[in-house]
Amino acid sequence: MALATGVPNLVSAQAAGEVGIDRVTRETLCGIGRGRNCDIKLAVRLGLFETGLRPRFPANAQCRNIDEQWAIDYTPKRRREAYHGGIDMPAPFGAPIIAAAAGTVVSVSEGANSFRGREIILRHSPSDTGIDLWIYTQYAHFDRGPNLTVGARVAMGQVLGPTGNSGRRLKRGGRQQRQRRPAIHFAVWFSDHPGYAVHRNKIIPVKGRWMDPNALYRNTSPFASNAMKALPKSDKRVPIPVMFEDGKTYPTGTKLIWPYACKRK
Repeated sequence: MALATGVPNLVSAQAAGEVGIDRVTRETLCGIGRGRNCDIKLAVRLGLFETGLRPRFPANAQCRNIDEQWAIDYTPKRRREAYHGGIDMPAPFGAPIIAAAAGTVVSVSEGANSFRGREIILRHSPSDTGIDLWIYTQYAHFDRGPNLTVGARVAMGQVLGPTGNSGRRLKRGGRQQRQRRPAIHFAVWFSDHPGYAVHRNKIIPVKGRWMDPNALYRNTSPFASNAMKALPKSDKRVPIPVMFEDGKTYPTGTKLIWPYACKRK
C-alpha cells in the first residue's frame, strides 16, 4: 500500500457535526481557543500541561522525533503566560505530512496572522480510530496550503501537504525573530460529544479537552492529561504505530499512525 496522495470525494461544503457557537461553554471556548482575553488557567484546567509522555518507535523504524515537547512553557515566545499546544517535529522542506487516522476535514486555513501558519484540522469519529471518543488532529506549518476542502474525507496515511515553516513570528525590540525551522506542529483535542463549533477560524469541540498527542497512541482510555501525568515512569514511553514509506503499517491493522512516514532500518 503506497502513501495516498489523491483528493478524496467531497462530503459537503460543511462537515457533519458543526453546531452553533452557543453550544460551547465559555470555559471550553477560552480553554481550547485561547483568545487574547482568555485566562490561560482555563486551558490548563482542560489538560494543557506537561505529562512526561514520550514516544517509543518500533525497533526497525527510523522516525522523525519531537524537538519541542507537549505543553512546554512558551511564555518567553508569546510575551504572556502560554504553553505549547502540541508537539513539533522538524523535517526537511517538502517532507510529506500524513493523516494520523482516517477522518473528515473540518478546517483548512492559510493562517496569515497565526503562529501556526497554513494548517488543516481533521475530525475523527470513533469508527475512524477505534476509540470511543471524537478526536481532532491539527497539522500546521505547511509550506503550501493543503489541496483539500472542508467536508472532504481522508484516509489514514494520506498525504495532506508538504512540511514548511509558515506562520507569524514575533518581533522583539523592533527586530524580526530568526526564521523558524521547517517542522510539523501536531495537536490533538478530544470529546465524548460529536459536535464542534467554528469560531474565528478555530475549531472548538463541544466539551473539548486537550490531549498530549503521545497519549493518542496509547489507543486506550483514559486520555486526560491528569491521568497521563499520574502514570508510573515505566508507562511513560508510548509505543508508536507507524506507516513506512512503502505504505505498510506496523502493527498491521492499526487505525492510528505517526504523522510522518518512517524509514526501515
